Amino acid sequence: MRLLNPQKLNELQRNPNRVRNICILAHVDHGKTTLADSLVATNGIISPKMAGKLRYMDSRKDEQERGITMKSSSIALLHNKGGEEYLVNLIDSPGHVDFASEVSTAVRLCDGAVVVVDVVEGVCPQTQAALKQAWLENIRPVLVLNKMDRLILEMKLSPLDAYVHLTQILEQVNAVMGELFTSEVLGRTVPEKSQSQIDPDKASSLLYDWSAGLEDADDSHLYFSPDQGNVIFASAVDGWGFGIEHFAKLYADKLGVNEKVLQKTLWGDFYLHGKTKRVMKGAQEKAKKPLFVQFALENLWAVYDTVVIRKEKDKLQKIADSLNIKLTVRDMRHTDGKVQLQALCGQWLPLAKTLLDMVCTKLPAPCEITEEKAEKLMCSATERFDSLPSDTQKLKSVFMACSSDEDAPVIVFISKMFPMERRCLPQYRSHPLTAAEIAERREKTRLQHAQRLAQSETPFSVEGCGDYVNPGTHLLSSGDQMKIEEQKEQEQNDADAFIAFARVFSGTIKKGQELYVLGPKHEPQSALEKLESGEVINPDLTLKDLKSGQHITRVKIDQLYLLMGRELETLDSVPAGNVFGIGGLEEHVLKSATLSSTVACPAFTELAQVVVPIVRVAVEPTHAQDMAALVRGLRLLNQADACVQVIVQETGEHVLVTAGEVHLQRCLDDLRERYAKVAINASEPIVPFRETVVVPPTVDMVNEAIQDQNTASKDGDKENAGEVITLSTSNKHSTIKIRAAPLPTEVTSLLEVHADLLKAVDKHIHSEAGQQNSEMFEDSLSESQMVLTERTLKAIETLKEKLKDAFSSAGDEWKCAESQIWSVGPRRCGPNILLNRIPAYDHPSVWQRLRGSDRRLEYDSSFVNGFQLATLAGPLCEEPMMGVCFIVEDWTLAEETQLDHPSSRETTSSSQPYGPFSGQIMSAVKEGCRKAFQARPQRLMAAMYSCNIQVNAEALGKMYAVLGRRHGRVLHGDMQEGSSTFTVTAVLPVVESFEFAPEIRKQTSGLASPQLVFSHWEVIDIDPFWTPHTEEEYLHYGEKADSGNRARRYMDAVRRRKGLAVQEKLVEFAEKQRTLSKNK
Repeated sequence: MRLLNPQKLNELQRNPNRVRNICILAHVDHGKTTLADSLVATNGIISPKMAGKLRYMDSRKDEQERGITMKSSSIALLHNKGGEEYLVNLIDSPGHVDFASEVSTAVRLCDGAVVVVDVVEGVCPQTQAALKQAWLENIRPVLVLNKMDRLILEMKLSPLDAYVHLTQILEQVNAVMGELFTSEVLGRTVPEKSQSQIDPDKASSLLYDWSAGLEDADDSHLYFSPDQGNVIFASAVDGWGFGIEHFAKLYADKLGVNEKVLQKTLWGDFYLHGKTKRVMKGAQEKAKKPLFVQFALENLWAVYDTVVIRKEKDKLQKIADSLNIKLTVRDMRHTDGKVQLQALCGQWLPLAKTLLDMVCTKLPAPCEITEEKAEKLMCSATERFDSLPSDTQKLKSVFMACSSDEDAPVIVFISKMFPMERRCLPQYRSHPLTAAEIAERREKTRLQHAQRLAQSETPFSVEGCGDYVNPGTHLLSSGDQMKIEEQKEQEQNDADAFIAFARVFSGTIKKGQELYVLGPKHEPQSALEKLESGEVINPDLTLKDLKSGQHITRVKIDQLYLLMGRELETLDSVPAGNVFGIGGLEEHVLKSATLSSTVACPAFTELAQVVVPIVRVAVEPTHAQDMAALVRGLRLLNQADACVQVIVQETGEHVLVTAGEVHLQRCLDDLRERYAKVAINASEPIVPFRETVVVPPTVDMVNEAIQDQNTASKDGDKENAGEVITLSTSNKHSTIKIRAAPLPTEVTSLLEVHADLLKAVDKHIHSEAGQQNSEMFEDSLSESQMVLTERTLKAIETLKEKLKDAFSSAGDEWKCAESQIWSVGPRRCGPNILLNRIPAYDHPSVWQRLRGSDRRLEYDSSFVNGFQLATLAGPLCEEPMMGVCFIVEDWTLAEETQLDHPSSRETTSSSQPYGPFSGQIMSAVKEGCRKAFQARPQRLMAAMYSCNIQVNAEALGKMYAVLGRRHGRVLHGDMQEGSSTFTVTAVLPVVESFEFAPEIRKQTSGLASPQLVFSHWEVIDIDPFWTPHTEEEYLHYGEKADSGNRARRYMDAVRRRKGLAVQEKLVEFAEKQRTLSKNK
């Protein structure tokens, strides 16, 4: 850092009131990195003339080539405001949807956010996502309306039209904030159960008022408004920006108006009365110019018109003199009007000073952390804070105090691990040698040279021979040895070191300090009990040594770094409230972790993930001997990327799971060039599908009414020709009757949205079940108040009510189905249901613990596991099921004397020819579910992207053509007011999305820019096994019908990849002779 010495840095870091931790959030290409360049230039790190061109925070080669940010990076800046110095830790985050996980890692470490919006494009999908992430992490945002120059030069709006456009953009942003606020308030205020069924006379008085919560909630701090000082109008590329305060101060003296009054009226429907020189309300009604247009925008438009459009240099000097600005002779003579504009506006309306002043004034300091945020960090939403151990609860006051005292416990959160070349670390950086170091090196070299001479002069004999051997024929020359040593040293320097991206929330972390590394699954209660029992944590344990149930290691802090964008600076200690880097934690932290001096500290809650990783590829080395290098490279990649997942499948394939096509390409490039450093082969992208059943269709493929519905299974099993499948176990001791039905769409959506809630309920019930006997089990929800939060309990009740309403509206067939839910799957939290309609079997629902004395309860878990296995891999192509309900009509067991009880261990393999009875039930249920599924009309479900496209009117037709070829569907398109740009929203199958962005840019000559975000699953309304039957279908599709059935094409591709049988003909026409040299 050019303007900050170590003494001043230490002084500022120890005063949390003078520290600001902020991140820049925006949609891609809205100007985040250019804005960051302007801020970096104020500290003398880069030249102000290079701001916007250098993209200092984008240190990767592919970032510079693509022109987008791919990782979040931090830099410490010094700012002087009114004689007070502030330390601003600025984090620049990506705007591309594929790297949204990097935004999550940045937001967790910050207290405030600068939200940047392009005034031409307005609020885009990632703008909404960024505001949502800031809201979920309880950080306060401020707004920068960027690219104001586009309104003048590109859209050519008048100042008044620009003002109207700006108010609309501001309303869009505030509408997003209002939606987030409303959803949270209504989520907290869950309506109580209506008592109208109990007492109809009192029903009217017990109606719930939904608006009560909104009316009582305080939203004064919520919205963006220039008169509150939390909005800046800027052009980062031209280096200027201003708030209302600047012009209020400028015109207060000239007009003789109070500055505070002018600040409140400069934005809004106010105008200046010409005769009385008073500020009046009602500018729109009286067709007057608003104050903002008259005092701010018209002056700005005049400067652009003079300098950039007309290029009148004589007037430029007059403008500079009137503003008391001195321009250099070089700037005055420059032929480029943009350079002159930057020189003029950079002094008149300095962007960096305006923005940093607002950051220091409006955004909170680390010591101003709210109680709500502290509880959110320490405790997940499904658990109550008061259920944590008392020692853990006491740490909340430590969080809020943000104290760096010696006796304060150290609490540090690591949000991600990022790689850096070892030679770029401060301790390995080249520096001028001192006289002592030169003498030491000279002595070391002299000793090495003498040792080599002694070895070369000493003759030696080969074992078993008396002849002397010339050592020169075997020994390497000293020059070769030096080259080998230099090569080894070079390889070591080129290797990557992992730096932890962290923040201190309490205490002071120092070099040489020993701390506990708490994994994401660490539980303070069990850890404290182990310590009390005398268990000691081995300091030599690393991440790979941990066994099941162990989540704590100990580490000695080696290196602390100040993050300076592309560079690092060494620190000896870091007090509370600061963002910094830690070296030497590669063996202890995988992606994120918590460091603390006490095991009572809970693991911080998981980062909010906006993007679902959905694109997969299988990777293998080009040369088999490089397999070890690939495995090592995958491990490093998994540690370096917060979003990527590395999976080793049962087949032995190494699979990368990424967020999108751009993210996938970056991971593969990193694997080849940085981590594995070997040639690798990547498969075609693997896209997941889902399998489902639908209501029997009423029309065929050519929209002709189907006369005869035949729902028999494709196996032709006469016994199971209907929908109900009857199946017995191998030893005939149990019989199961089961059928499949499509779940109502609303029920499927509810199960999918509330997967985390279902997981929490299942986890709680099973944890309690392990501590109590089955005959003592009571209703789960009545006793779960000890662990689950009141909010979670209300959410469960609300989910049950919603399911009841959804089933009721679906028809009489689903009446009381919510109380008959046996299990959900796959993985006990999926969008499929096992329904219990067995006569005389009072089985508890999924909301309750097992209880009762029925013999079938003993094999209940086997039955449920069979259902879980069936829903995890369907019969079409072994993909998970979705939206399927399996209704168990009957389940009978043989007499108790014939059954083989799991408790008896004396049985031999001869008495169990079919294996354990529990395993037979599991297999029978799995097979029954698959056959019941096949007895219904089967369909594939494709993952769908929501595609937001900014496209010029000229290229609209070509864009529709590209979408049509890839089976996309346009939902709606709106023309942006005052421009020829359309914003089109479409849906596109993920399987058809690869190379979509390059193709659409190529076809539209770069006039269309898409953003793809995973949206939902959609049924492909074609039977994968369909073949033409009617005359109309033969006429329309031909005899083979191989052009229209894309569901069959997708299914065959997945089956072929998984090694399953595929029905296809290698030889279509056997009449024509073919030789081996030709394709069959």
